[in-house]
Amino acid sequence: MESLSLSSQLSVNRTSVVGPNDRNSRWGIIKFVKLQRKSSYNIRNFSINSCFTTTSYGEFRDGVIIVDHGSRRKESNLMLNEFVAMFREKTKYPIVEPAHMELAEPSIKVAYNLCVQQGANRIIVSPFFLAPGRHWHQDIPSLTADAAKEHSGVSYIITAPLGLHELLVDVVKDRIKHCLSHVAGDADECDVCAGTGKCRLR
Repeated sequence: MESLSLSSQLSVNRTSVVGPNDRNSRWGIIKFVKLQRKSSYNIRNFSINSCFTTTSYGEFRDGVIIVDHGSRRKESNLMLNEFVAMFREKTKYPIVEPAHMELAEPSIKVAYNLCVQQGANRIIVSPFFLAPGRHWHQDIPSLTADAAKEHSGVSYIITAPLGLHELLVDVVKDRIKHCLSHVAGDADECDVCAGTGKCRLR
């Protein structure tokens, strides 16, 4: 696979993907990911023009599953739904489903089934996790492989977690700036802190 290089974007140099003609492989994950700063166009101007790609397997129709850990708190789980809605709107992927690894529904299997029901024949499982810990190395691949057993003609890939992506610096900086503005009385609570009273000096 050729390397995709975007400014401040992850560059994927090598992947392993489970395809419909390669059922001996149980699961595929990105094997090696590194940040590149080669001059290119800005990631903020990057958009997905089509969710259909042609490969040696034929034409793929992609379904995306955004999976987080899952929580016993209903509010935390609903936040993933809001993120999925934003992701769908900004990327124009027509098939995007939320999933929780554990503790809440929908599960990865339910989300996988929903993607296939909507016509997806390639599933992209994107972990909404910061670091590549045990859940990325073991749990998510195992749960995804189990879901894939019911759909022999559908391939899938598990992408890298958020990791050391430079754009996360902007996200953290923005959160800090907003919370300090709230403490100073110059801004309302953000969407995360709203109603909790946690954003205050102690």
